[in-house]
Amino acid sequence: MSYEVHLVPSVEKEMGRFTDLIHDRISSRILTLENNPRPRGFKKLSGREEYRIRAGDYRILYVVNDQDHIVTILAVGHRRDVYR
Repeated sequence: MSYEVHLVPSVEKEMGRFTDLIHDRISSRILTLENNPRPRGFKKLSGREEYRIRAGDYRILYVVNDQDHIVTILAVGHRRDVYR
């Protein structure tokens, strides 16, 4: 069953700041979450309800609602900044 992927407004704004190469890399990783919200290489963050996947030096933080089949992207950013 496929999932709907939702981006919070701050993520949409942040995505607009990336170069085309980085934007495309992150977008393709986000789109893979529609078919598999827990792809190879995902990690559950300790002490939080969030998961993360990597896209090069960038990280995508998200939550999964299995009951409604929705993936919500909460943050996207460089690995040194995204967890703050």
